[in-house]
Amino acid sequence: MLHPAKTRLSSRSSPELAARAARRALQRMARPSGDFDASRYFRAAGDLGFYNAGTATVRGLARSIHEQHKGAWSIDEAMVFADALIEDRHLEIKGVAIELVARFHRDFTPRLLPRWKGWLAANHSANWATTDSICGALIGPLLLKHPAHSDSLRTWARHRNMWVRRAAIVGLIHRARRGQSLDAVYDIARRLHGDRQNLIQKAVGWALREAGKTDMVRLEHYLRAGGAGIPRTTVRYAIERFPETKRRALLAATRSM
Repeated sequence: MLHPAKTRLSSRSSPELAARAARRALQRMARPSGDFDASRYFRAAGDLGFYNAGTATVRGLARSIHEQHKGAWSIDEAMVFADALIEDRHLEIKGVAIELVARFHRDFTPRLLPRWKGWLAANHSANWATTDSICGALIGPLLLKHPAHSDSLRTWARHRNMWVRRAAIVGLIHRARRGQSLDAVYDIARRLHGDRQNLIQKAVGWALREAGKTDMVRLEHYLRAGGAGIPRTTVRYAIERFPETKRRALLAATRSM
């Protein structure tokens, strides 16, 4: 990893300057695809670029930037920094943007939700990893603090952009794991069952599985009631936590005749 001193800026440096420095730092950290080739996980991700720097490097750089500007920046400066980087085509640069904002989680307010939706709708997150990172590091924690805004994700499920649709369900996983907002989870899942995108079907199954951890009976009833109307990919993901005999029974009960 690049030594922190080589990317250090004054604590008074602007978010724009810090963003440019972060981009240069990641460019210097780039390594050829050898034992680790990130692109193998993103077969249909268009022009997504990779520095193959690794998650630990991305998080370490974000942590260093936060430490340098802690006390001088607010969440607003953090968002200016992130806005400057999130549209970059490289996965790691997008990651630094998200990781830096996540470090201001105590200052998250509902006004940020439309900003993050804008990233998704503009295809700045046009891959599953960036989308899920936005959900897991930003949207999920915000909704834990402001649960009343969870229902707003229901409308995202009808959005023309698939990454917004994926975020509609993945953004609720933090709450689903706690047995919260389950009505919204099941409602959004139902809205997405007709979506032909494989990445949507997988995300819905993932969210249902997490919802089932706190109420397996409700999940079973939902799957049986939905039957063949639920995509097989979704069902297979959703039932992973059931015992084997129950999994076989649910696969049979939801199979198209």
